[in-house]
Amino acid sequence: MKQRQVKRNDKGPQPDEFTRVRVPQKSANEVLGTVETLLGANKIRVRCMDGVVRLARIPGKIKKKIWIMEGDVVIVVPWSFQNEKADIVWKYSGPQVNWLQRKGFLKS
Repeated sequence: MKQRQVKRNDKGPQPDEFTRVRVPQKSANEVLGTVETLLGANKIRVRCMDGVVRLARIPGKIKKKIWIMEGDVVIVVPWSFQNEKADIVWKYSGPQVNWLQRKGFLKS
């Protein structure tokens, strides 16, 4: 029997490139934060740039696509009725974090 060869369109690892960096919107009450600990059950502890440590949840839309680890930089939206809790809306890649640091958005 002859085996079929499958042609793959894989060109190897792609470099981390980005065109635009999403910046937190003050009008939408978005805040930058750094992930401190993973708590399980889609919950993490985030230290936000406004000085508050919040319990944030990872929505299913993000959980299914992106892995969030300790030390990652994310955008969170604090809950309007409970300031100590928040939802994650965005995770930055490595080059994007470097850009944020260079532009002064992140306090190192």
